Amino acid sequence: MVEPLKVGLAGLGTVGSAVVRMLGQSRDALTLRAGRPIELVAYASKDPPKDKGIDLGKAKKVSDPVALAKDPGIDVFVELMGGEGDPAKAAVEAALGQGRPVITANKALIAKHGVALAKLAEKNNAAFSFEAAVAGGIPVVKTLREGLGGARITRVYGILNGTCNYILTRMYKERLSFAACLKEAQRLGYAEADPSFDIGGFDTAHKLAILTSLAFGSEVDSEAIYVEGIETLSLADLEAADELGYRVKLLGVAQRTETGIEQRVHPTMVPKGSVIAEIDGVLNAVAIDSDMLGLTLVGPGAGGPATSSAVVADLVDLASGRRSLPFGRPAASLSKPKRAPMQRHEGGYYIRLAAVDRPGTMAIIAKGMAGENISLESIVQRHPGLRPHGGDDPKSAEGPAPVILITYATTEDAVRRALAAVEREGVLAEKPQVIRIEKS
Repeated sequence: MVEPLKVGLAGLGTVGSAVVRMLGQSRDALTLRAGRPIELVAYASKDPPKDKGIDLGKAKKVSDPVALAKDPGIDVFVELMGGEGDPAKAAVEAALGQGRPVITANKALIAKHGVALAKLAEKNNAAFSFEAAVAGGIPVVKTLREGLGGARITRVYGILNGTCNYILTRMYKERLSFAACLKEAQRLGYAEADPSFDIGGFDTAHKLAILTSLAFGSEVDSEAIYVEGIETLSLADLEAADELGYRVKLLGVAQRTETGIEQRVHPTMVPKGSVIAEIDGVLNAVAIDSDMLGLTLVGPGAGGPATSSAVVADLVDLASGRRSLPFGRPAASLSKPKRAPMQRHEGGYYIRLAAVDRPGTMAIIAKGMAGENISLESIVQRHPGLRPHGGDDPKSAEGPAPVILITYATTEDAVRRALAAVEREGVLAEKPQVIRIEKS
């Protein structure tokens, strides 16, 4: 009789409950795939299970997750509590310090302490797996770590937050305001009561930091990421993008440049018809460009079933004896990331201005752009009328005139300097809206 893999699990929230349910419902199939049974023998949770219907069987309850991590009766510690600090950090360190394998879905922990934890795991010859920390059920960690052979990756980018993608999809398809879509996302459980971590782009930044390390062999550095959220986007921007042949998505982008690795999170216009543009609702997508091939992985990026499938996949690998270094190479060999300054980012830009409707305004705008050698691909000037402030409610015909500029490739700092010069002339009624254009 083959000994089962004995699991100790900390955290019975949405993901933890789904893992317990999957281990029970798919017991026979998992045994065949892993070559041995996978059995929950102990758990720690400060709250009752999120899913009241799960069967914890004969698993014993342990009050302290750190004590569970040290329990000699478990073979692997599964951390699903969340948070970059204790008790998650202390429990993971306790398990790895004893040479016990750890599986986690905790993106914040990996983004903050991933390299140190990987070094601890390697020192004690313990597996440390975190497939579920990025993009839910999409196997992007395994793909970057094991699946591309000697390919030299040049760019990794994608939609990494289902909440933001849901909001932008509803705004575009149903012509609803940002506020209305956010409220609906909260009602459905896609967004928290305090949604700032999602809509501010910080959740995407944590995930991008992990992908960057895997793709480029650098240390995880979430502080190096330029972050912009979707809070300032209006329906007017999405409608203008639609007319110009684009969709607006919140993207995380890590790209190899001549000055280093550029990491950025911000709303982005992507061409209609591209794979990324067609990813709607709560789905995630990660695109990988390399010198040998390009591929895009698509799937559910959050929720119990998707994320638990990634946790269980790591358990199957562990049970069957398959293991890799946490970041695909020795943690000590990860390079210090050379940050490419965002100011040097080059590409096309969408700019929406609320211009004062008076003679000479367009000449001032054109002069500001020309002063920074910015060439314009198109200029659209609308009559003052609907949504004169970029808002979502029809107003009277009085007010500033919306002016939309599409630039050819230029740099971030050139755009910012040009707009500052225009603002100083007093011809804008509000702050300009700037959205980068990504050619996918």
